[in-house]
Amino acid sequence: MSILSRRSFTLGMLATTPVVAACGNGVGSTKGTEIDARADATINHLYTRYPATREIGEKSTGVLIMPLVTEGGFIVGGGYGRGALRVGGVTVDYYSATKGSVGLQIGAQQFAHVLFFMTEDALSRFRRATGWVAGADVEYVFNDQGGNLRADTTTSTAPVVAVVFGQAGALIGASLEGMKYTRIIP
Repeated sequence: MSILSRRSFTLGMLATTPVVAACGNGVGSTKGTEIDARADATINHLYTRYPATREIGEKSTGVLIMPLVTEGGFIVGGGYGRGALRVGGVTVDYYSATKGSVGLQIGAQQFAHVLFFMTEDALSRFRRATGWVAGADVEYVFNDQGGNLRADTTTSTAPVVAVVFGQAGALIGASLEGMKYTRIIP
C-alpha cells in the first residue's frame, strides 16, 4: 500500500484541472436555446409595446438583445445579464453584459435592453472587440414612464442606439458606471 504525499496529490489535482475546466465550456448545453427564447420574447415585447422601435430594428445591421440584466448596489454596485446578437434575424453570437458602478447608490433592479447597431462599422467593431464597452458612440433612449419611443434624427444617425425598458425594482443615487459586453459560449 502506498501513501499519497502532498506533492503527488497536488500534482494530480493540477493535472486534472484543465479536464474539469473543460467540462463547463458550454458545448452541448441548452442554455443557448434558453437565451434565444428569452430574446424572442423580449424583442416581441419591445416591438409590441413601443411600435416605433420596429422601424429602428428594420434599419439596423444587427441587434443585441439582453432580456434580463440584474443589478444592485450599496456604494459599490454591479450587474450581469446574458443575451443574443442577431444579424438578419438570426442569432450569430451570445454575449454577457457585466456592469460595475461606484458612487452614492442603494438598491437593486432588473431591466431589459436592446442595442441596435445602425452602421456596419459599429457592428463590426463590436464583434471584433474582445470586450466592448458602451461608450460615447451610443445614443441611449430611456423609457420608464410608458410613453412612446420615437425614431428621430438623433437615433437615426447614431452608430448604436440603446433602448432600456421593463425596469423593475428601485436603484437610486448618482454613480459612475460602465457596461462591458463579452462574447460567451452559453
